[in-house]
Amino acid sequence: MPNRQLDPEQIGNRATLLDSDLRKRVVGQDEAIQQIVNVYQTYLAGMSGPGRPIGNLLFLGPTGSGKTLLVEAMAESLVGHSRAVLKIDCGEFQHSHEIAKLVGSPPGYLGHRDTHPFFSQEALLSRQTDLIKLNLVLFDEIEKASDALWNLLLGILDKAVLTTGDNRTVDFSCSMIFMTSNLGAAEMNGILHQKWGFASSNRLHRQILESSDERLNDKLFRASVEAARRKFSPEFMNRIDKVVVFRPLTEAALRQILTLELNIVQKRIFSSLHGSAFVFTLTEAAKDQLLREGTDVKYGARHLKRAIDRWLVHPLSNLIGSGQVSAGDLVEVDWDPDAKCLSFARAADGLPMYALAEMVDSSVARHLASRSVGVANSHPRTAARAVRR
Repeated sequence: MPNRQLDPEQIGNRATLLDSDLRKRVVGQDEAIQQIVNVYQTYLAGMSGPGRPIGNLLFLGPTGSGKTLLVEAMAESLVGHSRAVLKIDCGEFQHSHEIAKLVGSPPGYLGHRDTHPFFSQEALLSRQTDLIKLNLVLFDEIEKASDALWNLLLGILDKAVLTTGDNRTVDFSCSMIFMTSNLGAAEMNGILHQKWGFASSNRLHRQILESSDERLNDKLFRASVEAARRKFSPEFMNRIDKVVVFRPLTEAALRQILTLELNIVQKRIFSSLHGSAFVFTLTEAAKDQLLREGTDVKYGARHLKRAIDRWLVHPLSNLIGSGQVSAGDLVEVDWDPDAKCLSFARAADGLPMYALAEMVDSSVARHLASRSVGVANSHPRTAARAVRR
């Protein structure tokens, strides 16, 4: 039999689908997506280490770069909704006694029988499906928690076991443990300032991030990891399988995120109860204004949704409420530099539904088709024909 060369870089169909779906939902963090897909492929192949969680991942990087979003996007891709993530906001556990919320009070304490621990085997099993026997557990902003929570995590990360206050055992061997932290963000921003000088603009920062400077990438990674090592104990860091550093978002990534957010607004228009399906388009000047107001090197895309709500959603709501737009309209949104606000104009009216479907992104077109005639997951042209019928 001939000696056939094998390709260890190739992954299975289910892992490929997850990879493709995550790259559509999360922009600018390809390395983080690759790490998650690798862990998932190991789980699917049955090669995860016995007696441990499927994976322990620490996400570091600046706020607004997509750390929490990536975990929720994985839940949406695998299960269908982000609520499948067992999420712990570590800001609520800054004092040691608050750990009782997670494991329950031990016998002998007042209200012991009335305290229901957040962690239980039932809670984990309820987030699994018949096809996906996998739990996603997220400790958000882990650096804000008390040492008591970090010590509690040691047993989970190492042996995948937690003992609750009533001596019940919770098994985390079918769980992926995610921890997010903003540690290292200040150090990363300082490196960018050193590169360009303190007078540099957000756009200049993003332009250098566009480049494939391996030395810069290495500096950003090491700065974040060193910040985490200064914060956490060695035994805690040694239990982490993968440390993933999320880089500040580039100009191109922020524009892609803006497109995703605008598509979400368009879907809301198609799904709204007023029944007047119309399409809006933004000029480049209008998009630039939203990016100026909603993005920043320090805060990433954190404020982008707020900027879209203020500058776009609220005016569109007024236009809908006052009857100035109706079904079949095409609304063009531009930036008025004199009035320093977005301007809205009806570019066309009375357009048929199939014409509206052809004007929007393919995912929005499929959404419109499914809302109109119950046809989902179709090609944009198929969606248009379905709406036309």
